[in-house]
Parts: sequence; C-alpha cells; structure tokens
Amino acid sequence: MSASDNSDYGDGTRLVGAGRQPAWTGTADHPGAVVNPPVFRASTHLYPDMAALRAHPANEDGRFYYGRRGAPTQWALASALTELEPGATGTVLYPSGVSAIAGALLTVLRPGDVLLMTDNAYEPSRVMGRGFLRDFGVETRWFDSTDAAAFEAAICGRTRAVLLESPGSLTMEVQDVPALSAIAKARGLTVVLDNTWASPLGFPALSHGADISVMSLTKHVGGHSDAMMGSASAGPDWYRKLRLRAQGMGIVVAPDDASLMLRGLRTMKLRLAHETASALAIAQWLEARPEVARVLCPMLPGSPGHELWLRDFTGGCGLFSFVLKGGTSAARDALIDALALFGIGYSWGGFESLATPVDPAPIRTASAWPLPGMAQGDLFGVRLSIGLEDTADLIADLERGLAAWQGATR
Repeated sequence: MSASDNSDYGDGTRLVGAGRQPAWTGTADHPGAVVNPPVFRASTHLYPDMAALRAHPANEDGRFYYGRRGAPTQWALASALTELEPGATGTVLYPSGVSAIAGALLTVLRPGDVLLMTDNAYEPSRVMGRGFLRDFGVETRWFDSTDAAAFEAAICGRTRAVLLESPGSLTMEVQDVPALSAIAKARGLTVVLDNTWASPLGFPALSHGADISVMSLTKHVGGHSDAMMGSASAGPDWYRKLRLRAQGMGIVVAPDDASLMLRGLRTMKLRLAHETASALAIAQWLEARPEVARVLCPMLPGSPGHELWLRDFTGGCGLFSFVLKGGTSAARDALIDALALFGIGYSWGGFESLATPVDPAPIRTASAWPLPGMAQGDLFGVRLSIGLEDTADLIADLERGLAAWQGATR
C-alpha cells in the first residue's frame, strides 16, 4: 500500500507516495519493482487477440487503448494531482497552464454565455476573453475581485461561469473565494479557479467552493524550468465533462514531460517552504526601503488581502510584487538590469529567481490602479519570483538594483 492511500498523512508523505500504484511501477510478476513509473512512449497500444479488443471498456481511465488516452506515466501524474486536491474525482492534463484554462472554459461555456473574469487575472486569460472566446460567441465581462456586491450585481441571465485567480499573478489581491463562490452557486454559475499560486498544498480550491481547480504545472509542480504542462481537477460531474472535452480536442501530454512533473512533485513541499520563507523575508526588507511605495505580498501584514490569506490559506509561495515610489520606466529598467541573481523571464515557481516589470494600469477595466493610498506617480512595479538561492544573497542583489534605480532617477 502506498503512502498516498491514507489521507491522514501529512503533505510531504502524501507527495512521496501519490500516484505510485504498484501496477504502474512494475510487472505482473513483480508489482512495484521500481520507485518511479517508467516513461511509456507509445502511440499504439496492442491487444493480444480480437476477443480482448472487443472486450475492452469503451473509455475507461487507467486502461490501455490508444496513445492519446495516455499510459501509466500520464495516469500516475493525474492520479497524484487528484490525491492532493480534496474533493476531486479526477484530473485532466494539458500541454500548458494556458491550455488548461482554455480547456476548462471551453467545457463550461456555450455560445451566448457571459463569463465573469476577475480584473486581476493572468494576461493570457484576459486575451482569451477578448479573443477566441468572443469568436465562439462568449462575452467576457471583468469585475473588481475585492467587491462582492459588484460581482453579484454583474451577474445577468446569460452568465454561466466565473473565472477567479487568487491571488492575482501581478498585483496579488486575494479574493474571498468562499464568499464569491457562494454567490455564484446561488445564481447557478460554475466557478473556475486558477490556483497556481498556492497549489492545493496552500489552498484546497474545491473545499473552498470552486468547481474546477486549474494549475500551471510548469510552475511549482515542475519546479525546474524544463517542462510545460497544466491541469484541471474537479468532482465527478465536471471531471467527466473536462475529460470528454479534452479527448474531443485531441489533447494529450508527452510522457517524458509527465515524468518530469512527477519528479518535481516529490520535492514541491520543500521547495515551496524555502521559497515562501525567503519571499516573506525579502518582502519585509523591501517594505522598509524608502524607494518602495508598496509591497504586494499576501503573506505580509498590511498587503491587500492579507486577512483573507490568514483565514483561508495554509501556505504561500515565492511570487510577489512591489511598487517603486515614483521614478520612471527607464529607472525601473536600470534596477532590473542591475540584478545579477534574478533572471528576466516570464515565468515563476522554478528553482531560479526572476524579476519582470509590472504595469497593471493599462489592462485594468473594472478596478483602479494605483491602489488606494498610493500616489498617482507610484506606477512602476516589479514582480519577483523567489527561488532557492540564499535569502541574504538575493537581498544584497536587490540592494544593488535599488542603488541603480536611485542613480537613474537623479
């Protein structure tokens, strides 16, 4: 029996055992012979005879049929992710996090529907609302994720679903997911939550009211910046629909990538713990700096949504933002260019630290930026993804970056 068979175990123990079914890690005469599920590379699955072909279940999870339906490498990853999400019946894998969001929305929505999307959503999600969802006859409307009354007022007779993202991946506002989900359920809406920031280890999404929990596995699960994948986990009704929609669109993930994700999953708790502690220490240091107008980190007291984070979350991660006190775009560029330990790249959750500029004002449609209490000139933000480097080294690097910012603003 694997450790994952008992939900009473702690997260670290469950991560070690999740998805490691003996049938997938051995042979008939030696089940569980290896630690990790082998990488099954196969487009064609063979049957011993015609009787076996005719007797095969038409579309059953965890059974060889054809390569597009997966094999033990993909099944083990999907099973492991399902075990980590309380209330989930199954998990569908997608080639990327964006693909997972698209797959979930295309499962839930129909032409003529209205989708309500949080105004602090991931930019590719906003692009979907303005792009292919509109082309398929779905109207997307944005709402202020911190205003439950405005959210309820935005629901109309055609509204079918809401896409939440808590915290938002640029400005980090935490949403009251249980309250918004309760409003949505009372009006018959389906709740899709992008839960990449915290993962089920820090925020069990289905337990807090979401119907479908989406993650970019590229981030924390992979953890090594060498593979891309996404997932959507749900209860029995929505899982069945997600699975059939993904099959209908021919979606499949590569077994080699699934193997990399399984490898990353085993150490995710340890990496998250280090990144979270380091991020909080760096956020506290930045908060005391005279160059910084605001630190946007849900784990930091006084940051937007901190009280909700304390109430609902059991963990955090290394992703947060800060806003410079005035300055210029060129000065912010000088800050980022001066960093030696932070790479410049559009991702996060890997072992390496990253820094990118944040400019939320042009993309906001339902909520204002800058935030209340900030000056109109406090517009230049920087998003940090804290990796596994020593915290003191990262702080020293940021000090060099702020010195460069000061030099560029004189």
